Amino acid sequence: MNRKKFIIPLMLVFVFAFVSCSSFVNLDQTDGKELGYLQIDAEQAKTLMDTETDYIILDVRTEEEYNEGHIPNAILIPNTEIRERAELELTDQDQLILVYCRSGNRSKLAAAILVELGYTNVVEFGGINSWPYDIES
Repeated sequence: MNRKKFIIPLMLVFVFAFVSCSSFVNLDQTDGKELGYLQIDAEQAKTLMDTETDYIILDVRTEEEYNEGHIPNAILIPNTEIRERAELELTDQDQLILVYCRSGNRSKLAAAILVELGYTNVVEFGGINSWPYDIES
């Protein structure tokens, strides 16, 4: 019985120490950082598109999905082809690259691959399903 009285407070101290060592910073600045890229929402992506000048909008869906509708000025490199085509088509590894797909799953994978390939300014903003702005065919 004495052992239980000792273990529970010790566990609480451990949990408190673990939680207090984590950083509670604005998610806009840290979300995805452990993966090497930033994750934002559609509104934040639109703000970047409206205020920045040197960026690429990267659609990582299939060609068929892209042809059905995409964000204006987006280039298409399907996520299954990122490793082979990135170096040829995304020549500046420090340029801002805004990555999206249909729902956000493939764009996260593609963003991680870009970081792995050495790209330093990758921002993933989910899927076109949650894009409330203009789309072109």
